[in-house]
Amino acid sequence: MSNLLSLTSAQLIKAANLKDKIEALTKELNSLLGSSAQVKSAAIPSKKKGMSAAGRAKIAAAQKARWAKVNAAKAKTAPKVAAKPAKKKFKMSAAAKAKISAAAKARWAKIKGVKK
Repeated sequence: MSNLLSLTSAQLIKAANLKDKIEALTKELNSLLGSSAQVKSAAIPSKKKGMSAAGRAKIAAAQKARWAKVNAAKAKTAPKVAAKPAKKKFKMSAAAKAKISAAAKARWAKIKGVKK
């Protein structure tokens, strides 16, 4: 099919007339055949893609049932472990904290003194 912009006005009028004749003949053919539906040219049937909500719900329910079965089996075979008592936190005395702090300050003073 040629570019519509390159056609002359006479050619465009002729094309429009031909299209009208084709439509009229199609209507006449449909009336002879007893078909009220128009024939669509080059119609591509649409395919339904994906899955319905009901289908997804069935799959989800089946998967949840499988995992429930697996988890139930794990719960039966898992040994019961008694909870361990919490460990006591180590608390440092004030004297120990002061001693560590003094040592850290001495180290930093020594490093800073070397740089100066």
